[in-house]
Amino acid sequence: MTQAIDVGTGRGVLARYLRPEGARIAALGGFLVVGTALQLTSPQIVRRFVDAAVGSHGRAPLSALWLLAGLFIAAAVGAQILQIGSTYFSEQIAWAATNRMRRDLAAHALGLDMAFHSSRTPGELIERVDGDVAALANFFSQFILQIVGGGVLLAGILTVLILQDARVGGALLVFAILAGVALHATRRLALRQWEHLRQVWTALSGFFEERIAGLDDIRANAGGAHVMRRLAVLFAAVTQANIAAARRGLWIYMIASALFSLGFTVALSLGVWLYLRHAASIGTVFMFVQYAGMMAGPIMIIGQQLQQLQTAAASLTRIRALLGETAQVVDGPGVGWTAERSVPPSVAFEHLDFAYQPGNGVIHDVSLRLAPGEVLGLLGRTGSGKTTLSRLLFRLYDATGGCIRLAGEDIREATLMELRGRIGLVTQEVQLFDATVRDNATLFDPTIDDNQIVEVLSEIGLGEWLDRQTAGLDTVLKAGAGLSAGEGQLLAFARVFLKNPGLVVLDEASSRLDPVSDRKVEGALDRLLGNEGAGARRTAIIIAHKLATVNRADKIAILERGRLVEFGQRQSLADDPTSAFAGLLRSGVDEVLA
Repeated sequence: MTQAIDVGTGRGVLARYLRPEGARIAALGGFLVVGTALQLTSPQIVRRFVDAAVGSHGRAPLSALWLLAGLFIAAAVGAQILQIGSTYFSEQIAWAATNRMRRDLAAHALGLDMAFHSSRTPGELIERVDGDVAALANFFSQFILQIVGGGVLLAGILTVLILQDARVGGALLVFAILAGVALHATRRLALRQWEHLRQVWTALSGFFEERIAGLDDIRANAGGAHVMRRLAVLFAAVTQANIAAARRGLWIYMIASALFSLGFTVALSLGVWLYLRHAASIGTVFMFVQYAGMMAGPIMIIGQQLQQLQTAAASLTRIRALLGETAQVVDGPGVGWTAERSVPPSVAFEHLDFAYQPGNGVIHDVSLRLAPGEVLGLLGRTGSGKTTLSRLLFRLYDATGGCIRLAGEDIREATLMELRGRIGLVTQEVQLFDATVRDNATLFDPTIDDNQIVEVLSEIGLGEWLDRQTAGLDTVLKAGAGLSAGEGQLLAFARVFLKNPGLVVLDEASSRLDPVSDRKVEGALDRLLGNEGAGARRTAIIIAHKLATVNRADKIAILERGRLVEFGQRQSLADDPTSAFAGLLRSGVDEVLA
């Protein structure tokens, strides 16, 4: 269960992920302070060198000039070394902070329920979890290094200038204040454009994901031209959004450039004025100009970073929105089912109602009960609500009315881990991962022993297939490549065997298989349900299109437009000529209610 993560403002997000990097930030601060001191020293050395070389008309000892030159080189090299150290720590801070953010966003998104995921494409979520965070990476790495470091350097320059000459220092202080106000006033100039650009990129990512997933259908139906036209439209939208954002952002750079020229002009004019009044040496004038030039660096960097800040602000807004999402399914307090997960439970649906959207009911007043170890065959036309019932049982959604009881307990009282640990699911769409056979069979559970995995695979009919794999359980399946539909379905059964739950839900698990694969799956199903010497029978719900599949059922339930139209013992319904189930049997059609 996922709750909203309260990070407050964008600053709250930054504080949350930068706080654990306190030691690295302190080290970075030390490098910045020492590096700034060395940068401030260089113009002082140059002033002395110029005054010694020019002011004394060449009579200064050459050794003194060499010493000053050596000090200048040492200061410059030292500053560069400290800059390398600062860059190293800033990048370390950025990687650590953004990786934690990706981890939290991914975990938060995975914890959100189906109501959230059904309204968003995987491509959109990938862009939100990775793309938006990537947009922050440069901001994390450069914020302290460039903005804070530049601010420290700027403050140091102004302090030195005021101590050297209050008139020059005061004039450049006024200039720096005006520059700061101007840059601050323009920092949100392109925020809306950058937010729109991120949205367009998200739409493009979602488009790619959907079209690649449906590539076979697109090719088979000659839909390539339509896809390319839509792709061209999206690329044009990205280009236009990028141009609009860059055009607005360019104003910040132009303002910073104009301010730099103004500051340089102020310093040069004051320096010349003081020199003509014999209030400053030529070396001092050179120092003023050099300090003014050094001021331009932080101002330009701050201007550039403020443009980057707009991109980061747009991403921060979207990240905060994702972290603020809450799951509609609330975790229960727990009922202590951990030790009973393999015990067959009773199942009861009591006056169940459900609607995906308000006013558009899908399940209407459904009530039925299974005793421990009983098997229910659930029939109904496509869209009648069969799969929705299984989703409610797993609490992928919560019922809008009534309740579901498992082993006599309202499932909303159990934790999601307890509930889902007691239920196994096999569907017609088997999700196989780009991982080893071991990880695919255990769903990445390292506690399951290899011998147990091999035994289960052999028991359900995958022993010969496993023997053909050169690396055995370490064979990488490459998202299911090399497995037939039947083998993939058997592997899904293996997952349930290894999980060993007391309740099994089979959602049309064999509806797409050929006869040979179907017989293998039917054999695995008999063993799974405990019909072939596997011990106590599991409670099971079999959602089926085939009458043959429900021959093993104890009870039959038939849904029609979300309503339970028939429920009872399978044999009793079969013997009752007026029942809907008997009518299906008389029709002699294997595929029913499709």
